[in-house]
Amino acid sequence: MFPVNRPRRLRRNEALRGMVRETHLSTSGLVYPMFACPGTKVRNEVASMPGIYQQSPDQIVEECRELVDLGVPAVILFGLPEKKDEIGSEASSPTGAVQLSIEAIRKAKLNLLVITDVCLCEYTSHGHCGVIRDGEVLNDPSLELLANAALSHARAGADMVAPSDMMDGRVGAIREKLDEHKFQDIAIMAYAAKYCSAFYGPFREAADSAPQFGDRRSYQMDPANVREALREVAEDIEEGADIIMVKPALSYLDVIARVRDRFDLPVAAYNVSAEFSMVKAAARNGWIDEQRIVLEIMTSIQRAGASIVLTYHAKDVARWLNRC
Repeated sequence: MFPVNRPRRLRRNEALRGMVRETHLSTSGLVYPMFACPGTKVRNEVASMPGIYQQSPDQIVEECRELVDLGVPAVILFGLPEKKDEIGSEASSPTGAVQLSIEAIRKAKLNLLVITDVCLCEYTSHGHCGVIRDGEVLNDPSLELLANAALSHARAGADMVAPSDMMDGRVGAIREKLDEHKFQDIAIMAYAAKYCSAFYGPFREAADSAPQFGDRRSYQMDPANVREALREVAEDIEEGADIIMVKPALSYLDVIARVRDRFDLPVAAYNVSAEFSMVKAAARNGWIDEQRIVLEIMTSIQRAGASIVLTYHAKDVARWLNRC
C-alpha cells in the first residue's frame, strides 16, 4: 500500500527500467519480406511501400548481403511470374524468380535463413489462391499445386516453407509431399490464422496479387472470430506445422496472445503491408517519431506472444537496435 509501495522507484532511470524490463527486443526473431521478380538488374520500388522493392534474383542477393551485415537472420520470399495462367503454373517452376533467388542466395554462401511463401495468388490470372471452377475456389484440387510449389522451393534450397493460402489440409499435403521426396528436415511455418483483412492493400501492389473478381472471404478468416483461429491453429499443428503464424499482427494482438497461451509451438506474427505503410506515411508528414513508434509496435507484438515477427521494418529495427 502507498506510500510503502512506489512502482515509480523502478522507473527512475534507463538502467533501472532496463533491469526490470519484461520484453526485450532483438534482431533474432526478425524476418524480412522480399519480392522476387524475373530478369536481371531489376529494382522497382513499390509506390505504396517506401523502401520496399520488386527485385530480380541478382538484386535480391545484394539486399540479402545488407541484411546479414545488419544481423537480420531471415527472409521470406514472395514471387512474381513471367506470365500467369489459371492454375499458377509458374509457382512450381524451377526457373521461377523465387527458386532462382534461393539458388543465388545459396551460391553467395550467405548466413541467412531462407523462408518461402507458398501460395498461388501471385501466379494465377484470376488472383485467387486456388483452382477456380464456376467462380468458386476449389479446395482439394488446389492442394497438389501448393505441395508442388513447396517441393520446388525445397529443391532450390529453402530452409522453410510458409503456406499462406488458407486451403483446408494444405499443411498436411505439403508435409506429405516433402517427406515423400526426402525433405523431412524442411520446416513448415503455417499461416494458421490468416484473416481476410483490409491491411493487405499495399502488398497486393507489391506482389501484383489482387483478385480479379470477388474477394477471399470464403477461405481467409473472418476478422470477428478468435475461437475459430484456435481451431485453425490446432488443425495445422496436427497436420505437421512447426511454427504457427497469426496475420495481420496489430489488430490481432489478442489472437496472438490466445494462441501463445494455448499452444507450445513457436508463434510468428506478420506485421503486414498497410501497418508498415501507415507508419511510413505519417513519418514522412512529420506527424510521428518513426523510430519510437516502430519499436513500440515491435514490442507490442512480441509482448503479445510472438517470438518471430515478419516485418518490412526489419532493416530499420536492426539499425536502431544495433545503435543501442
